[in-house]
Amino acid sequence: MGDSTVTRSQQQLAVSQQTQQHQQGPYVSVITNRTSNLVIRGAMLFSVGVFLALVLNLLQVQRNVTLFPPDVISSIFSSAWWVPPCCGTASAMIGLLYPCIDGHLGEPHKFKREWSSVMRCVAVFVGINHASAKVDFANNIQLSLTLAALSIGLWWTFDRSRSGFGLGVGIALLATLATQLLVYNGVFKYTSPDFLYIRSWLPCIFFAGVITMGNIGRQLALYEYKFIQEKTHQD
Repeated sequence: MGDSTVTRSQQQLAVSQQTQQHQQGPYVSVITNRTSNLVIRGAMLFSVGVFLALVLNLLQVQRNVTLFPPDVISSIFSSAWWVPPCCGTASAMIGLLYPCIDGHLGEPHKFKREWSSVMRCVAVFVGINHASAKVDFANNIQLSLTLAALSIGLWWTFDRSRSGFGLGVGIALLATLATQLLVYNGVFKYTSPDFLYIRSWLPCIFFAGVITMGNIGRQLALYEYKFIQEKTHQD
């Protein structure tokens, strides 16, 4: 009697699970799959990085801050073709890395962010880049100090995490080194280099960009978590 009752309960449980999987449908199954989520978030971060690279590099080229050889200028935004894909790839890696580091360090984000806050962070980043290309300062030291203060202010306003600051500094230094190597090999050049082959304010731009893409990546991860939680409760 007891065995038949257990068997009947197991059959009912199996039927219930099959029914729930059927009700979820293929779309929800894909969205709640971790690998699929990483691919979707990576693609979105890549697209954002490509778009920002096109727009921000346009400001630099129009101001003659950076100069590309004529034979590599092949896009409608007067930028080398390889710049947007490289920036998109870096943006995807940074945006996926930030939530992962937060989880491993057990350091949750201090602020309850909304997309409006993320958009303000993007606007401030664009403004910092715009200032580096459009605003005239008395000398490069004054410009660099101003952009450094603005970049740290962006981190303090929209991040304030130790992991975010550490990753921002580390990635900015690596990006600056990579840019030095590219300029040294003649891939492109700066019109008025004052820090070896590049401009001294470039690490500040990289730092602000890392913080911005990190915030976008965190918000996408938070949205994914909320979506999965809602679907789990509904089922």
